[in-house]
Amino acid sequence: MNSKKNNLNIFFKALPKNIFSGFVVSLIALPLGLGLAMASEAPPIAGIIAAVVGGVLVSILGGSNVTIAGPGNGLVGVLLVAITTLGIEGAYAAIICSGVLLIILGFLKMGKLADFFPASAIQGMLAAIGLIILGKQFHIMLGNKLSLGGSIDYLLEIPATIIGVFSYQDSGLTFAAIAGVSSLIIMVFYGKIRNRFLQLVPAPMWIVLIAIAISYYYELVLQQPNPVSPEYMISGIPAPAQIINEIPVPNFAAIGGIGFWLSVLALTLVASIESLLSIKAVDKLDPQKRRSNVNRDLKALGLATVGSGFLGGLNVVTVIARSSVNVNNGGSNRSSNFAHATFLVIFIVLFSSQLTRIPLPALMAILVYTGYKLASPGQIKKLFSIGKEQLIIFFTTLLVTLFVDLITGIVAGVLMTFIIHVFINKGASIFFRNVLKPNVLMFREQTTGTYYVSVKHFCSFLNFYKLKQKLDDIPEDQDVVVDFSMCRFVDHTVMENLSGYQEVFLKRDGHFEVVGLDLHGTKSEHPFALRRFVPGLQKKGTTLTRRQLTLSEIARDFDLQYEPEKLVDAHFLDSYRFFSTKKIERVYNRLFTEGSSFKIFDVNYSEGEFIAKEEVKTTMLHLKLDNNIPSFTLDREGFLEKVTLFAGFKDIPIENHSDFTKRFYLKGKNEVAIKQFFTDKLVVFFESNPYYHIESNGEALLIYSKERIAGVKEIKSLIDFGLRLEATIIEEN
Repeated sequence: MNSKKNNLNIFFKALPKNIFSGFVVSLIALPLGLGLAMASEAPPIAGIIAAVVGGVLVSILGGSNVTIAGPGNGLVGVLLVAITTLGIEGAYAAIICSGVLLIILGFLKMGKLADFFPASAIQGMLAAIGLIILGKQFHIMLGNKLSLGGSIDYLLEIPATIIGVFSYQDSGLTFAAIAGVSSLIIMVFYGKIRNRFLQLVPAPMWIVLIAIAISYYYELVLQQPNPVSPEYMISGIPAPAQIINEIPVPNFAAIGGIGFWLSVLALTLVASIESLLSIKAVDKLDPQKRRSNVNRDLKALGLATVGSGFLGGLNVVTVIARSSVNVNNGGSNRSSNFAHATFLVIFIVLFSSQLTRIPLPALMAILVYTGYKLASPGQIKKLFSIGKEQLIIFFTTLLVTLFVDLITGIVAGVLMTFIIHVFINKGASIFFRNVLKPNVLMFREQTTGTYYVSVKHFCSFLNFYKLKQKLDDIPEDQDVVVDFSMCRFVDHTVMENLSGYQEVFLKRDGHFEVVGLDLHGTKSEHPFALRRFVPGLQKKGTTLTRRQLTLSEIARDFDLQYEPEKLVDAHFLDSYRFFSTKKIERVYNRLFTEGSSFKIFDVNYSEGEFIAKEEVKTTMLHLKLDNNIPSFTLDREGFLEKVTLFAGFKDIPIENHSDFTKRFYLKGKNEVAIKQFFTDKLVVFFESNPYYHIESNGEALLIYSKERIAGVKEIKSLIDFGLRLEATIIEEN
């Protein structure tokens, strides 16, 4: 069976689960679509139109697998400003133009756009959006419609609204507040209920069903009108036959004004960032761990936004909450996104009149809870644990967004991040000198198949895309070592993204390891904390890196002692030819036996001086033997070793082992003693194990594999190799 038929069979086999998943997602998308549209002061149907158009077009044309498209939480504040300043028809024109910009970004392969924004600044932006949503909708949730100035005014007025609830004279307002508070309670506590039958219907849909049921109870049983004040009931949902007739005509009259393009840019910025971050997050949830084509998704989202704008809908973005529900309910391909759009059409066609029975405060309660989740105090606690400087970036972005606007807020967050990085590094020269230089080298080691990625100079939100491009080219089921030993500064955004890569590689049976940060200082024990190279850092009390913590665990497993501190006395290496032309800077991260006859360590040394000076870090094994052995050097025979033969250097042959002589380059002064030392058993040992550079000074062996810091798996292999080699030498001598 060819792959095309096989893929088709897999698709149809998974179709029932995807249809069910799409149905569950539609139960959440229906109330959220209505609520997000009304929170933006757009017609309620606008949110449903965005979800339907997005679900159809993105499922057909998109590049992601399990994401759900529709109206996004993050756009509420921007849409509200656009509709207020441009009017509803002018706002639709801005939505269409933002969709065109998204398409252009997709063709320009700007899917890496989100990587240029610091993680804390993005969190500050999302928290500000959450507070804007919460501040505006909280009053409606309690039956108090207000018309104030900025977002801060709505937040400051919350205590007065809470107090005012207890003085309502109109019972309709009281019932509106009860509906809002009850819905908020459902949103908060529903997740704590552990009943699998109740959990089949998500909390927002329960709110809709209960609200409609109560409305019918008053009408049919009590024969009374709905107790909630009419102005706090959903209105403006046209009958299915009227939707096409009432499609608005976008007004492009303001296209020449700066206010119009500021709205377009704000819509594009938030839509692209929210979508790209959501796609990246959902890829981690995908059980099959597939990577989305983000540029293709941007083009599909842009086209869907253009279509939605012409039909009277909101911007279309990738939404994380509905996408995660999709994955959790068995969604495995884009058909679930299409199914969710189809069910929304069915709901509108069959139940549009029932939707007008839902109290507006009930839907606003859903958004208040959503806003709180975006601006949760837990975010502040997390950032504080990462580093106090992250709180400065977070609050700068948040406050400027609230007091000015979103674009200014995110720009302020980026600038504050750069200023903090300059302050930490005591100058901006490291950034200005190296920002345009290629700083990432990647190659695949032939002997082990490991992908080795070396990062130099600095790695921050300014140039992380260079590292990301390399990492995205590596299959997730492979072994990867990312080495920062030549990098002076690594920021929080990079550390957080690398953690995401580690999770993905782990789930795909790969191995992703970060090394070379043991000499980088940090003021926090959090693994995402930014790190700066500090000469002579290794002192007692220093916070251990993740690699060092793993090394301490390895030491326990192999009955070794572990000391991360810098070793001042490294004279035991002076007698080796390898170090005869090199200057040892420091030895650290030592795993050793009592008496130090067996020790593994990281060593930092330099070659040359002035302009030619080059620093190298590597991991070595020093094996001290009880008996004297001949001095020799054993290397894998390569091109350079063959050239040395023509230059007069001699490769010592081992009799009856021609294959060993071809594969290894063995040299030393006392040829007779060396031939006696290399017994049949020792030769077979070297032939049947991975290649290592081995040098003897007559009393001990110095063993290493590559001139770089070794990863955890490589250190375990080196320990095993050393222990077995030691046992073989003792047995043969």
